[in-house]
Amino acid sequence: MPMRPPESSNDSINILESLGVIAKYKKMILLVTCAAGLITVAYSLSLDKSYSSTAKILPHQQSQNLLSAITGQMGGGGVGLAGGLLGAASTSDLFAEMLKSDDIKDAIVTRFKLMQVYEKELRQDAYSQLMKNVSIQTGKEGIISITVEDRLPQRAADMANALVDEVDKLSAKVNMAQAGQSREFLENRLTRARSDLADAEEKLKAFQARNKALNVPEQARAAIEGVAQLMAQLASQEVQLASLQRQFTDWNPEVKNAKAAIANLKGQIARMEGQGGGSIPSVGSVPPLGQEYVRLMREFKTQENIVSLLVNQYELAKLSEANNVSTLQVVQAARVPERKSKPKRAQMVLVVACASFLLSVIAAFVRERFAVMPAEEREKWRRVWHDLKPFSAAQKAE
Repeated sequence: MPMRPPESSNDSINILESLGVIAKYKKMILLVTCAAGLITVAYSLSLDKSYSSTAKILPHQQSQNLLSAITGQMGGGGVGLAGGLLGAASTSDLFAEMLKSDDIKDAIVTRFKLMQVYEKELRQDAYSQLMKNVSIQTGKEGIISITVEDRLPQRAADMANALVDEVDKLSAKVNMAQAGQSREFLENRLTRARSDLADAEEKLKAFQARNKALNVPEQARAAIEGVAQLMAQLASQEVQLASLQRQFTDWNPEVKNAKAAIANLKGQIARMEGQGGGSIPSVGSVPPLGQEYVRLMREFKTQENIVSLLVNQYELAKLSEANNVSTLQVVQAARVPERKSKPKRAQMVLVVACASFLLSVIAAFVRERFAVMPAEEREKWRRVWHDLKPFSAAQKAE
């Protein structure tokens, strides 16, 4: 069996050949690498310095919790009205989107005269340039980082802090508007509920006036209270669903949850009333006159509970509308940066120098390959290169 030469010997030869090529063209490699590095240094020195300043805020839940409390007594599915008003996104995500609104951009552009600073004739162009210089990031903990980059360190810090002020103002304005809408909606519903309660009370009083002596079992009275409470929760849940449907489609998760809660309450009421035409099982032995009394009493208790719930919700809505305190907590105010953030000259020079070194080494191997190439093959490559020149020239002309 013939002996095979060891592969390590071939590897050593290839490495030596490669090192020989690099050594042969070392002047070219060093010249290209140094020239590219010097050009990069000169270019980086011509760039304007930029400074970055970061402010960090944490939107707190006071306003959202207050709106949630408005419907916290509704029972059922427990879907908050604040969720319907503010949507499915987190509070931090909402603040991050508000920071990108035209209202805030307009305030910052006006306050810092950015049309002159950015040398823009159109306001929209100034908006675009501003957003290029602003970075907004939301952390997992809900903290929002607002970073502003500018040529002047003081202005970078001032703009970051101004963004915090403006988003706080806008958030307070939005919360007050939402609370106002909720208050108006509940006010109208409360007026209607009070009218229904007055009607139910009049009917019950009229029935009692006609029928002086009426004996209703204690078990039936307890059933009346239970059904009345459930029906009050059902009415409140329907108020919530109506609020959600004013802003969202039926495919919205919170709308679906509210509908599921309503269906659940209706099922509980149906089970308590039984299957016999709305009569309550606990009053099966009550005579027809007593059945009528049970029905009227249940309606009265239901409307009474509805009014009680709506009054609490209405008062909370008024409190939320009047609440104009800060909607966020400043975790870190922006400070004047001491060091520039751009250009990163050392990084630029290192990247360009490494890339130039690699390209020059590749060029050295290509030149060496052509140098040892047979004359006939070299001539073929020259013809190919010659044929490509007119093609390139034609493309440039087009």
